[in-house]
Amino acid sequence: MTGRPLVFLVPEGIDDPSRVSGGNVYDRRVRDGLGSRGWRVRTVETSDAAGATAALREVPRGETVLVDGLVALRAPEAFAEAAARVRTVVLAHMVAAAFPDAMALTVAAERQALRAADHIVVTSRWTAEELRRRGLADPERVTIAPPGVDVPAARSSPRTGQEPPRLDLLCVGVVAPHKGQDVLLAALDRLPGRGWTCRIVGSPRPFGAFASSVARDAQRFSGRVRLTGVLGGPELAVEYRRSALLVAPSRVESSGMAIAEARGHGVPVLAAAVGGIPDTVAGGGAILVPPDDPAALAAALDAWMMDPALRRRLRAEARAARAGLPAWTGTVAAVSDALERS
Repeated sequence: MTGRPLVFLVPEGIDDPSRVSGGNVYDRRVRDGLGSRGWRVRTVETSDAAGATAALREVPRGETVLVDGLVALRAPEAFAEAAARVRTVVLAHMVAAAFPDAMALTVAAERQALRAADHIVVTSRWTAEELRRRGLADPERVTIAPPGVDVPAARSSPRTGQEPPRLDLLCVGVVAPHKGQDVLLAALDRLPGRGWTCRIVGSPRPFGAFASSVARDAQRFSGRVRLTGVLGGPELAVEYRRSALLVAPSRVESSGMAIAEARGHGVPVLAAAVGGIPDTVAGGGAILVPPDDPAALAAALDAWMMDPALRRRLRAEARAARAGLPAWTGTVAAVSDALERS
């Protein structure tokens, strides 16, 4: 094989369909695209600190290693040690210190790894600013590479101006506290009966106790709320096409890949105004509410359900915004440029 060698350290199971997450999708698209930019990628999956340490120590001197931020956090000492003999780039999907319940050891590990890195790739302008604000990285060491969006062919989307006949809500993301599915259920509890349904799509595995709590709470809606688990690409595309609104009640969010995917399908968004979400919905087709506020979310949902003109306008804006969505080729190019500069 020809090309510049690159070791890419990622969490275990990024190709496992039962562990679908925005970070895994991003890692796969970068991994699969870097070959076209002249890189010979060797992907190493790690599941714990010992595996991450061993993988880092095996990278040949002078080579380049791209490390998913979760892996770097598991073995910050080994990462700092590797940075002395190889070129190191961290792919930071999120800022751990931005989580309100972040453990002190996690925050310290993040600081050690990011300060040792030659370069850092982030997925949003908000993340880059957060790193600067917290003193974790100078701007010249950071590259912003927003996730791309696969915009469906026009024939697979509703006709212009047409909207789904029912008030079908969709929430996509790993079932986890930072994604705020509990906030969504609390908001739905406040709504009068207006014929709505809601599907919550995402893996329950990483945060099992929280996911179990959400599943129990969903039972009180007598079938109007359904947790589907992980859905594959074609199945998820069907959900986007049948849905009238994506709801993203996140407490913390770097960019929001599900939000971008919804916009690719011309689906409007109701989301928390947190992290990188305002940048992701720039261009219209969205309503923003304060985070972790079920009352505000319920009020926005009720207003949307009661106003057909508002629904039509938001859908038209979301469809118009598709032309400006980033492509994965641009994401890969930005990551490649960062690797070359490191």
